[in-house]
Amino acid sequence: MFAACKELTKPGITKLVTITALVGLGLGGLHYGVGTYVDWIRLIVGVGLGTAIASGGANALNMWYESDRDAMMKRTRVRPIPSKRLSPRFVLLFGLAMTISGCGILAYTCGLLPALVALVTAASYVLIYTPLKPITITNTLIGAVPGALPTMIGTTAVAPQAGFAPLVEPIGLMLFCIMFLWQLPHFFAIAWMCRVDYEAGGFRMLPIVDPVGNHTAATMVVTSALLIPAGLAPLWITPELTSIWVTGLASILLGGMLVVLSFRFAVKRTDRAARIAFFGSIIHLPVYLIVLVAEAGVRGFLL
Repeated sequence: MFAACKELTKPGITKLVTITALVGLGLGGLHYGVGTYVDWIRLIVGVGLGTAIASGGANALNMWYESDRDAMMKRTRVRPIPSKRLSPRFVLLFGLAMTISGCGILAYTCGLLPALVALVTAASYVLIYTPLKPITITNTLIGAVPGALPTMIGTTAVAPQAGFAPLVEPIGLMLFCIMFLWQLPHFFAIAWMCRVDYEAGGFRMLPIVDPVGNHTAATMVVTSALLIPAGLAPLWITPELTSIWVTGLASILLGGMLVVLSFRFAVKRTDRAARIAFFGSIIHLPVYLIVLVAEAGVRGFLL
């Protein structure tokens, strides 16, 4: 049962969401200045634990909502509900308890605004993006919003402004844009590779209505290219923490790699080309974030 519950949380997605929230916390904390090491520990534990639990809960609710469609697709028919390892009622209660608990931890350790961001993220993922997947091909664009919002869990936890002002704080918006853009070539590559499965599940994905791949390829190339200026934004927004020779170079090289791989897919339109672009996106984001946070940490703590 533990293994099935763990599967409900989609550990890979939960890990990525938690990391992006911690990146927002780290960059925002270094920029604005977090008072003491005790404050850092409280915020890191609170943001990390609260985000992970809330994200895991939202993923479980997504599996509960889509269980009938999951049963129609090869890659998802072994999930806990379709395989009858867990009941729909249990998954619903598990997801709600996890989401509420995660938001509660964030409210207690970091304040109400980060908790509100986490709640909006979960609600928009489960109540807006998930129901739209079988209705409109714009679901990927809409789903990229809750996918990018967790960066703001971290930035709102340390932003000094009062009220809702931290929601339009430049560092949070910058990281939101990076995450939003990155998801598009990443998920369109997945959608192309799994287009037959998605069609069997009744989902309206772009590659299903675009069988030649013209729009899919163009979207991947354009959004990959936009990641380069988005990745350079820290040079202007947090100039004391970043430089053109480290973060800037990482954005140019990694973004250029993803553009090349997306263009390669645009030329070939094969599953193999889409898979290579997908793995390129998996390399792009963690390496870029590691470089960004590492340089910011060195400059913030040591220089």
